Amino acid sequence: MKIQGSEALIKCLLEEDVDIIYGYPGGAIMPVYDSLYYYQEQLNHILVRHEQGATHAAQGYARSSGKVGVAIATSGPGATNLITGIADAQIDSTPLVCITGQVASNLLGSDAFQETDIIGISTPITKWNYQITKASEIPKILAKAFFIAKSGRPGPVLIDITKDAQFELMDFSYSKHQNLRSYNPDPKPQLNTIDNAVELINSAKKPFIVFGQGVILGNAEVEFKNFIEKSGIPSAWTILGLSALPTDHYLNVGMVGMHGNYGPNVLTNECDLLLAIGMRFDDRVTGNLDYYAKQAQIIHFEIDPAEIDKNVIADVAILGNIKQTLPKVTQKINNNNHKKWLGKFRELNQIEYSKVIKNDLYPSKQKLSMGEVINEINLATNGEAIIVTDVGQHQMVACRYSKFNQSKSSITSGGLGTMGFALPAAIGAKMGAPSREVIAIIGDGGFQMTIQELGTIFQTGVPIKIVVLNNDFLGMVRQWQQLFFDSRYASTEMINPDFVAIAKGYFIESSKVSKREYLKERIHKMVKSTKPYFLEVIVEKEENVFPMIPTGESVSNIRLN
Repeated sequence: MKIQGSEALIKCLLEEDVDIIYGYPGGAIMPVYDSLYYYQEQLNHILVRHEQGATHAAQGYARSSGKVGVAIATSGPGATNLITGIADAQIDSTPLVCITGQVASNLLGSDAFQETDIIGISTPITKWNYQITKASEIPKILAKAFFIAKSGRPGPVLIDITKDAQFELMDFSYSKHQNLRSYNPDPKPQLNTIDNAVELINSAKKPFIVFGQGVILGNAEVEFKNFIEKSGIPSAWTILGLSALPTDHYLNVGMVGMHGNYGPNVLTNECDLLLAIGMRFDDRVTGNLDYYAKQAQIIHFEIDPAEIDKNVIADVAILGNIKQTLPKVTQKINNNNHKKWLGKFRELNQIEYSKVIKNDLYPSKQKLSMGEVINEINLATNGEAIIVTDVGQHQMVACRYSKFNQSKSSITSGGLGTMGFALPAAIGAKMGAPSREVIAIIGDGGFQMTIQELGTIFQTGVPIKIVVLNNDFLGMVRQWQQLFFDSRYASTEMINPDFVAIAKGYFIESSKVSKREYLKERIHKMVKSTKPYFLEVIVEKEENVFPMIPTGESVSNIRLN
């Protein structure tokens, strides 16, 4: 029996084991929503309040579940509202399939109502995109979309479907893609590069690992842990690599980058061998490349050939999924430890603790600090929660001080730095990992960028916990203005509404704390709640985040104050 293209699309999603999609209906996608009406028991559609929320929620779902996130929108403004989330997913390697409706094929190029060239707009920020104009194309294109999105280095794919293709009748059959001609997502490692790497690792006196999200995306946490424990190499994480290794692991020496830890940043320029594992040498990690690890030999483990030698020239490049490549190296390296070298990280950590960390976690000031809020959340969750962070000072503090025992526990907007990410992403993260506690840490600025998604929380009842750290400033920009623009606070002070009243307007249990003696009790009450909960915490207004590497400087020039 022939079916409409719109129903074929739904059947394709079910064939790919999709159980949740995030979207917002409109004219050009209405046939798909009409077909979805008959599949509500098999496919849960989450009605967001803005299409950007759909992409961020799909990102959160993908990051916590390890599956492909799906977002759907109509043409024109519906499609363009997806763009920020798609760009975010592209730079953070998050697998998404975004589906947009489009005007009928005979109207393409005529500036019809709500027509936008979403293929042209999205080409630079997608792994692949395609416009479907015939119903018969739907199965093969959707199969290709899911395969591309999740294979190799993951990323977002956008499929645009004209309205007449949604109505057109077709014979349906579906088969998943296992490979595509001329597309090689998992390059096979060359044995000579592995042998070269083993030689460098065995002879190094001061080796150092920087690991990124590639460990998580490759499901290689066990292989990575085996490698570092056999090699004895101190290991630091990028912001997206956080939680791939338990926070309290004896070889975990902290975070690299602009607001990373003192030891791993300084000692980057003292190591004799730098192993980059599943990371891309982002500028926030390297600082000024003219002074980055020039004394060290470089081994780069990477699945995407485009990242090799892009920013930092590698002496040895090992291409492939590290789940396959790391064990080959582990098998051949010597059992080792680098106690004296590891001791240098410990020494510098003590300096950072006395000058920065102690004051952040146990401040003597009357006002609450961001760090002590994160510390109380750690105590209340025992390091078992998923922490979803927005972008700004609170993000850096949360990433620095959150404790994690398992992978896929830290979800944030890394490469694009999208304010407004956390609230919808936390919704998706909870749906992707329903048995885990999910807590969104958000600043007062970012919260107001997607505050409408409180409506999604109210309608779905998804029991996420929201903590807004309110300093009445766009804190990160204000910090830069203080340090580099003579404290000219141009357009960074916020006049904020009553956040608790707004949350209560959405029937979400809410409270506010500004005094230290109430902080622990409020956080424990929030964590124990089985329903959505909103907590506003009034923190120090002009608190700064240190350590900090000023823009354009070497990682060695990291400042503690």
